Amino acid sequence: MDLQAASRALILRAAESPAVAGFVRRHGLRLGASRFVAGVTVDDCVQVLRSLEARGFLTNTTLLGERVTNESEVAQTLDQYLELVDRLQREGLGTYLSVKLSQLGLDLGEELAYRTLRTLVDRAAARGRFVRTDMEESWRVDATLRIYRRLRADGYDNVGVVLQSYLYRSAEDLRQLLPLRPNVRIVKGAYLESPTVAFPRKADVDRNYKVLVEAAFLGGATVAVATHDERIHAHVVAFTRQHGIPPHAFQFQMLYGVRPGLQQDLLGRGYRVLVATPFGPDWYRYFMRRLAERPANVGFVLRNLVRR
Repeated sequence: MDLQAASRALILRAAESPAVAGFVRRHGLRLGASRFVAGVTVDDCVQVLRSLEARGFLTNTTLLGERVTNESEVAQTLDQYLELVDRLQREGLGTYLSVKLSQLGLDLGEELAYRTLRTLVDRAAARGRFVRTDMEESWRVDATLRIYRRLRADGYDNVGVVLQSYLYRSAEDLRQLLPLRPNVRIVKGAYLESPTVAFPRKADVDRNYKVLVEAAFLGGATVAVATHDERIHAHVVAFTRQHGIPPHAFQFQMLYGVRPGLQQDLLGRGYRVLVATPFGPDWYRYFMRRLAERPANVGFVLRNLVRR
């Protein structure tokens, strides 16, 4: 395991500590979480989305939260998302939704998650909006892909999927999805996984990322390149030029608060850049995964701690 992977694993394990969780939840927004989260309320998020779109960025948003424990919580989450779809419509924003199936009841039953997501996708379709199902831990991949395929079979084309380059299985998953001409976001992966299912070395994760992106482009998928890695950006730029794929045919996707200068640079070069803009009171796990993805961000938090 390389140093970056070891640092990432350490941060993710620390995130499970009740002491760490308690401290970060009490002080995290002041220590730096607000850099990565577009506020706690819908009103907070709408202000950020409006600012980003005024500058030419595309946007999506996520109501932060995971691991619902009963059907009442699933229904509450669905209601919040349905209200969010309607609010975005009233505000005239082009923002689409990115949702976790664990929020929509997947751990309580695949059929429940399917019905819940279908209700949301149906409302989004009526409003001319897109919904992407995020990919979570490896043990949820099969169910997530089955639900995606069911929605496509139901006739919904306003739904997309995510594949993670650190999983060994993703190349085969992509091969099986390509006949659907999917809208697919390629990410590296942010969960702590066993080396039995995921590449432990960053170099292998990066290599597989390029393999997936190239196969997705050549297979006719609609591609979202979701990484802050400039070397991969350069590879994608060269590859798309070589194959005559215009800048407007795909997206670079990056996270709110992470390398905004790079986001602006890509936008200035004529590429479509989407800023993923999550919000909500349950921001803790999201924040810790952002630290784990880029351990240098821990220094940002520590500097804020010293200034307190």
